[in-house]
Amino acid sequence: MKDFRLRIKSQLAWLLALGAAIVAQPVIAQTANFGTLKLSAGFNPAQGVVEGYTGGSYSLSAISNRDREKKACIGFADPQPDHIITLEKDFARLKFLVNSGGYDTTMLIQGPDDSTIRCGDDTGKSKDASIDDRDFKSGTYRIWIGTFNSGDKHNYTLTVQQP
Repeated sequence: MKDFRLRIKSQLAWLLALGAAIVAQPVIAQTANFGTLKLSAGFNPAQGVVEGYTGGSYSLSAISNRDREKKACIGFADPQPDHIITLEKDFARLKFLVNSGGYDTTMLIQGPDDSTIRCGDDTGKSKDASIDDRDFKSGTYRIWIGTFNSGDKHNYTLTVQQP
């Protein structure tokens, strides 16, 4: 009986250690719902295109209320990033364009560190989101494509351009 109790305690300790290791994992996943891109200097325009679809009820403002330019981060998406982009070098300027056929999309880019946030909403006459910004350092960027209304599902193409 004593050996049985010792064995149960040992197994329980192992399960608790395993549970603690699982809980200690980062909240934001490092995998993408859809596509990943790896971009280097002078990349071919076709290399900067990836597709996906919107949907989700996770408020992007939970990542950040405002970006580095004090623009509001709005919309709803999946908690996991839709795309992960690795920049193999620094880029002076990049442009990110969503094409959903004119639905009301939003975008949040986080990276290369967790505190650098860029947010985008309507683009001029289009309801599709875009971000045109400077000073993109090499590293990994997580991108969420959202919608103004929670749960809206729309196919889209995300294009990254080097203007």
